[in-house]
Amino acid sequence: MIKKLLFSVCVAMAFYTPVVMGQVGPDITSWLQNTTLTGYASLTANVQLVQYSANEVYVSTGCIPLYAIGPWPTNPNIPSWQNFVCEFPRHPVQNTGTATAVGLGTIGLWSNGVSIFNSEDGFHWSGTAWAMGPGTQWNRNALIFEGVSFDSCLGHPAPGGDYHNHVNPKCLYNDADSTHHSPLIGYAFDGFPIYGAYGYASATTPGAVKRMKSSYILSTATSRAAGGPPVSTYPMGDCIDDYIYTAGSGDLDVHNGRTCVTPEYPGGTYAYFVTIDDSLKPAYPFVLGPTYYGVVGSTSTHITPAGPDTTYTPASLAVNQQAGKTIKYVIAPNPVQDFAYIYMDAGNVNNVTATLYDMNGRALRAIYDLQPSIAYAMDMTDIAAGMYILKFVSGDAVVTEKIVKNK
Repeated sequence: MIKKLLFSVCVAMAFYTPVVMGQVGPDITSWLQNTTLTGYASLTANVQLVQYSANEVYVSTGCIPLYAIGPWPTNPNIPSWQNFVCEFPRHPVQNTGTATAVGLGTIGLWSNGVSIFNSEDGFHWSGTAWAMGPGTQWNRNALIFEGVSFDSCLGHPAPGGDYHNHVNPKCLYNDADSTHHSPLIGYAFDGFPIYGAYGYASATTPGAVKRMKSSYILSTATSRAAGGPPVSTYPMGDCIDDYIYTAGSGDLDVHNGRTCVTPEYPGGTYAYFVTIDDSLKPAYPFVLGPTYYGVVGSTSTHITPAGPDTTYTPASLAVNQQAGKTIKYVIAPNPVQDFAYIYMDAGNVNNVTATLYDMNGRALRAIYDLQPSIAYAMDMTDIAAGMYILKFVSGDAVVTEKIVKNK
């Protein structure tokens, strides 16, 4: 018996369009909800509940992803159920005052309910040695000092069991797909969306896609000022302060985002982008930072919704019977406007082929060698509105899914 979790439908909504209780947008529908499938240590995976009011979205999660995680070399911590309820503003606005620093701990959630952490590992240079806690300068780079303990999905557990990513969540989407706009993969606590590494080359018009480049440049200085750690022992890049924001050197601003159109926000929104280099390695500041663009609501991970609230109910779980084979996947959105995103579950067989057919049996699109724990994008922008069949094949296992293309 194969269980297939259906993603909730991602509804395109312009950022500047007012939102009322009866309307739902990607801030509500893009969370990957699940109440039955399990991940690490048989804990329920992904997001369990999404509630919303006129002004807030509340996301309940245990911070356990559906894909396989671990091991974590040199890290003694073990992921555990977090029972988080996080709040996100539904009407995010730019902070025109003093920017809010992204602190240690959870600063937002990936779409699967896993915590997003900032670029620091929680130690700073005290003048003679590393000291625990954030400092005003010379904070350690989490990728450099903790990267050895990251698993293949580039995540690891905190001392309290909170599994999280400081950097690109590579198992949540296909970070090697440079031909399509990356999917929406999370939200920051200021309510603005977070995308993968690729966006439209033009901030105002959908079209060609490029990797979004950070505007932070590593200093070439041979020493650090103000009694910083010696470069001879701790090379440039060991501290996040070694990176200098240089406007115009990349695509993104000081917060690691930009105002642009996206598939989910065709009318425009501010959006953060995960940053990686041309070899797909994480690039500072990785996700957000070092400050939020917007006005931050609550950074607590144990919110009690004020009410009255509406519970968002996505499509229910579907079950497929396969003879001795496992093909588990998620498709979102469906109905689709332009791109259908296909996520292959960690428990899959390898090398699955996905083929899109029209109702006359003609093959229109195909993606070959789909692998476990990877997300793929199928471009349907030039396909006429109507009903289609997406067929997954691996050996003698076959699964079909109806896809609706909207006008």
